[in-house]
Amino acid sequence: MTEGTATIRTRKFMTNRLLCRKQMVVDVLHPGQPSVKKTEIREKLGKMYKIAPDLVFVFGFRTAFGGGKSTGFGLIYDTLDFAKKFEPKHRLQRHGLFEKQKATRKQRKERKNRMKKVRGTKKTKVGAAAGKKSTLDSTTSGIASLSK
Repeated sequence: MTEGTATIRTRKFMTNRLLCRKQMVVDVLHPGQPSVKKTEIREKLGKMYKIAPDLVFVFGFRTAFGGGKSTGFGLIYDTLDFAKKFEPKHRLQRHGLFEKQKATRKQRKERKNRMKKVRGTKKTKVGAAAGKKSTLDSTTSGIASLSK
């Protein structure tokens, strides 16, 4: 896509001091062209607001019927630390700032069943710390069944 074909405008600009970011609605005009890539939108917003594209997060784009115009949402964080703190994990993962831990299917099922046994806020403790405990329980129960 050529550089001059997409025009970016921002509306409803707001500085959110609590979340240390600027937030806005982003309108992208691209007549006769397909929808613009988010990476390109990030770069152009970064140039507009004189900030690194790493701090710009854009999402939720919908193309108008007939094409030519897309509307979405944009966030510009003050620092990368604030972005990592407040931004959802799936958006951080798209930017390469967060790596999701892959657990096996069996581990997920064991964790789910352990969490069923406790109530309320204790579920987070059980889900995080009891991985070692379950392996010990399974080995000791196996030994107990052999001795009978």
